[in-house]
Amino acid sequence: MQPSRRAAPIPAWTLRGRRLEWGERAYVMGIINATPDSFSGDGLVDVSAAVARAMDFVAAGADFIDIGGESTRPGHRPVPEEEEARRVLPVVKAVRAAVGVPISIDTFKPSVALAALDAGADAINCVWGAVPGIVGVAARSNAPLVIMHNRTAADYSGDVVREVIDSLERSIRDAMDGGVAADRIIVDPGIGFGKTPAQNIAILNRLAEFAERLPHPLLVGTSRKSFLGFITGLPVTDRLCPTAATVALAVASGADIVRVHDVREMVPVVRVAEAISGRSSKLDDLSTKVDLYKRPS
Repeated sequence: MQPSRRAAPIPAWTLRGRRLEWGERAYVMGIINATPDSFSGDGLVDVSAAVARAMDFVAAGADFIDIGGESTRPGHRPVPEEEEARRVLPVVKAVRAAVGVPISIDTFKPSVALAALDAGADAINCVWGAVPGIVGVAARSNAPLVIMHNRTAADYSGDVVREVIDSLERSIRDAMDGGVAADRIIVDPGIGFGKTPAQNIAILNRLAEFAERLPHPLLVGTSRKSFLGFITGLPVTDRLCPTAATVALAVASGADIVRVHDVREMVPVVRVAEAISGRSSKLDDLSTKVDLYKRPS
C-alpha cells in the first residue's frame, strides 16, 4: 500500500510556531464541543472541563484542537450568534492559555469566527465551505480556512466523488477570489454532511482522488459518525473501533489531518497507518534497515 500521489507538492506551513510538513505525516485534530447537544454525547458546557480535555488531547499527541459551539448533527437546532459566541469564546480563550498547539474555531458565522480569532484561535473550520463572510474574515486575518463540502440534500446527479471534488474546486476559487491565500486553504470532503451512508463510503473508498486533484492539505472527519452505525449496527457510544478503521484507511489514502473525538486511541492508529503506508520517517531511525516492501526470496 502506497500513499496517494499529490496534485502538486504542498509547501510546509508554520502555525503557532509549529512546522507542518504536508505529505510527510498525518496530523491529529481533537474535537471539543462546547455545546449541550453534540451528536456523540461529548458536549461540554463547563470551561474548566474543556480545558482539561484539551490538555489531555495534547498530552496524548494532538496536533490541533477544534472548538465548536453549535451542533451540526442532522436535525440540530440553530444557535443564534450571541449564544454561540457565549459558549465558545471563554473556551477558546482558556484553552489558548493552557496549550500551545493551533486551535481552529468550528463555525460558519463570521462574527463568531472573528471574535474567536481575537480570543486566540488560529484557523477557521467552516462546515459550509467558502461562505463569503467567513472568506472575508480569513482573508483579512490571514487565518487558515478549512473549506468543507456540504449540501442540504444528498441529491447528486452522477458520480458523487467527482461532484464533491468539483464543488470543492469551485469553493477554493471562491475563497482565493475573496483574498484567501492558496497556501492557507485546507479541504474537507464533508463525510456525513449532505450524503447518504453509501455516498460516504464511496468517498472514503476513493479518498486518494481528493489528494490527487486538490493541491491543498486534506482533512477527513469520520469520528463516531452515523454511517459507521449504518455499517455495523453499533450506537454512537460503541464506534471507537469502526472509527479507527476509517482513520487508518484515510491516512493510507493521503489524509493530512484526521479530526477525532478519541485522541488518545487514534494517535497510535495514525502512527501505524503512516508506517505501513510509507509516510513515517520513524522507519529511518531503525538500527537495522529492513525493506518492508521486498518479498522474501
